[in-house]
Amino acid sequence: MNRVICLTIAVVSFSVCGADWLRFRGVDGAGAATGAPPTQWSKDNDVAWSIKTPGRGVSSPIIVDGRVILTANEGAKQDRLLVLAFSVKSGDLLWRREFWATGRTATHETSANAAPSPASDGERIYAFYSSNDLICLDLDGNLQWFRGLAHDYPKAGNDVGMAASPVVVDNTVVVQVENQGDSFAASLDKFTGETKWRVKRPAVANWSSPIAMPSSDRKKNTVLLQSGNGLTAHDTQTGAQLWEYKQPCQTVSSASTSPGLVYLPSNGLTVLSVADDSSSPEVVWESRKVNPNPASPIIGGNRVFAVSRGGVITCADRSNGDILWQHRVRGTYWATPVLANGHLYATSQDGRVFVVDVRGAKKAKTVFDFETGEGILASPAVAGDSLFIRSATKLWKISSN
Repeated sequence: MNRVICLTIAVVSFSVCGADWLRFRGVDGAGAATGAPPTQWSKDNDVAWSIKTPGRGVSSPIIVDGRVILTANEGAKQDRLLVLAFSVKSGDLLWRREFWATGRTATHETSANAAPSPASDGERIYAFYSSNDLICLDLDGNLQWFRGLAHDYPKAGNDVGMAASPVVVDNTVVVQVENQGDSFAASLDKFTGETKWRVKRPAVANWSSPIAMPSSDRKKNTVLLQSGNGLTAHDTQTGAQLWEYKQPCQTVSSASTSPGLVYLPSNGLTVLSVADDSSSPEVVWESRKVNPNPASPIIGGNRVFAVSRGGVITCADRSNGDILWQHRVRGTYWATPVLANGHLYATSQDGRVFVVDVRGAKKAKTVFDFETGEGILASPAVAGDSLFIRSATKLWKISSN
């Protein structure tokens, strides 16, 4: 039996602002933004605010209707789950909600129970945790429903932690729970939390996130599930497998998409062409020289960017994979950078923020280097002309407005 706490609360409709950043890697999950954050700043200039955040977490912030939404966990066993909302304008805490974890909370010391990034449809917030707890709140923090997936699937869990972020697509919330035990992906009704479908997945640890794949006319979506065994596409309503690309893939970085194309971290980077009739994909190009890992590929204009763990940024022509240039930034990188206004904002594990001008045809240039003073594992978010960065104990807003 599905265990769902469902509250019959009227949901107020909100319009989705074009500047919102509703999920991990933002608009279309491609890591690119339309805004223009500052390319240089100091703690006294253009840092609109920086606030100390409660608990700990490595999830990325999302921006919804004037709110910065952040997840965190507290307690020696990471078993207190926090969902936090801050004012975009002032950084003031608008509300804080706490829940008890129902599944395994153990993670690697560098990670946290609050590792998956939350997602939103513009009206609700979906906060997911390594303990496989999924919480739905409205924008004012009122509980809509709660699913403790570990109650239904107690063998699901990974001792070093789960990290796949949920995706909201076609009135469903899709979660990817892949581990050495009960491994699956599931779609939950976004209004009630009831399971719509569940498919078994390879029983191997995997941290890649599910991806919504739009059709060429953007009128229909499919869900892509990436694992070490390959990539599968599924119908959003039934979970039925539509096609499969059976080649080994990365298990930390996630694919990026544009209509009809998938940029898959496999054999370096492999670009697949997918027809709207759900036929098997065709390889457009692949290159071991374009190797996004653990960061995910970033799509911008006619280029694709990959950042290695050692800080090598590779820029390639997205039509054929030809290398245009490579550029090095110092540090170790887990977080996926964000592309905005012709600049990459890259955050290193040791807490540095590098702003790299990537507009050049043959080379890039680092134009700014900012030291936060503590580690960063979360990807940045962009809303309008503001950049939001989560470091180990702080949330930063960088803006000239």
